[in-house]
Amino acid sequence: MATRAARTRYACRQCGYESPRWLGRCPSCQAWNSLALEAPWPSRPAAASGAAVQRLQDIDPSLESRWATGLAELDRVLGGGVVPGSVVLLGGEPGIGKSTLLL
Repeated sequence: MATRAARTRYACRQCGYESPRWLGRCPSCQAWNSLALEAPWPSRPAAASGAAVQRLQDIDPSLESRWATGLAELDRVLGGGVVPGSVVLLGGEPGIGKSTLLL
């Protein structure tokens, strides 16, 4: 697996505050010109989970269980209902009935 490149790190010589970029004044202790380039932060490891990466076109959406909302049109728009563990953002202009729909 590919690893991310090490990220630059600056540390304050006065208080130890760390920043990803150089700053003229330390935001923690207010010392001027105290940030010095340090060893880079270690690379973040890739997310370790049991799930394998899949191509979107290879996923069968009919296999996902869904919770029916009881509103036929909303269920249709959501592809049959709300997928457990998902987040649905309901947006629109003010006054069109978003809150009323959710109540």
